[in-house]
Amino acid sequence: MSSCSFRVRLALNLKGLDYEYIPLVEGQQYTPEFMKLNPISYVPVLVDGELVIADSLAIILYLNEKYPHQHPLLPTDLHKKAINYQAASIVHSSIQPHQNQARYIEKEFGPDQKLPWLRYHIGKGFAALEKLLKDYAGRYATGDEVHLADIFLAPQLYAATKRFNIDMQDQFPLLSRLDEAYSQLPAFQVAIPEKQPDAPSSRTS
Repeated sequence: MSSCSFRVRLALNLKGLDYEYIPLVEGQQYTPEFMKLNPISYVPVLVDGELVIADSLAIILYLNEKYPHQHPLLPTDLHKKAINYQAASIVHSSIQPHQNQARYIEKEFGPDQKLPWLRYHIGKGFAALEKLLKDYAGRYATGDEVHLADIFLAPQLYAATKRFNIDMQDQFPLLSRLDEAYSQLPAFQVAIPEKQPDAPSSRTS
């Protein structure tokens, strides 16, 4: 269910790279073995030969530098490149940290407070993204090619609609349209949580 891992799967798929997916059971990220890979105990981690990279943004930018000609993940236009960085930052730094506090909010203040907390912070970020992208969006966030902004937006929009039941069409028409466009991408379709080997449906099918 990690949106960070979702982003990296999406980037790998867009670049057409083969990779081995190694899922963790809950709590395994705190084992000594995993903490040798990432001392802060977060997923995902990319192991590329002797190189180990943690953090989804670092991994995606690394992949884009290593494989620059396989579906470039940033536009060549400097202005649009900056917008991609900004959109990714809104998801990465302004929405996700609050979203990840939902369990704490539920534990400390009760289950009734979880969804309002999530909807407030996700909605605040989505409102900013609607304004940021309105003059740049084409088929996707900053034009007609899938770039960094889309890689960060797609998993966040997926979580908002599938997990948190946020009303997208009325509140965020641009993001709602992008969400629909992402759902048509083969790279997205095989990256969604339900399609992974450790998904509950996968284990029982």
